[in-house]
Amino acid sequence: QVQLVESGGGLVQPGGSLRLSCAASGGIFEIYTMGWYRQAAGKQREPVATISRGGTINYRVSVKGRFTISRDNAKNTVYLQMNSLKPEDTAAYYCNADIRTTSRSWYWGQGTQVTVSS
Repeated sequence: QVQLVESGGGLVQPGGSLRLSCAASGGIFEIYTMGWYRQAAGKQREPVATISRGGTINYRVSVKGRFTISRDNAKNTVYLQMNSLKPEDTAAYYCNADIRTTSRSWYWGQGTQVTVSS
């Protein structure tokens, strides 16, 4: 059974940094695209950054130049380095991955809260 476990969220002051991690486990044969999404209170979930298995990256415009997504295929892990954080980055951050086990499907992590406040 596939599990995505996120870590690294917390409370940080504006201008600060956090690094999120998401490790996938459970009968995995291959992982294709991995990504991070976020959902602020009262708003819809939105994509933040995605990275393909081959390393093709896409960022939400509002995080370009501040956030960096990366992955370690050997560890089935995706990271999100977040710098120059702003209050508007406050949200629950969710890991998402396209994974093949005996079949292929998209999976979500449980989410980790990021709060940017002074």
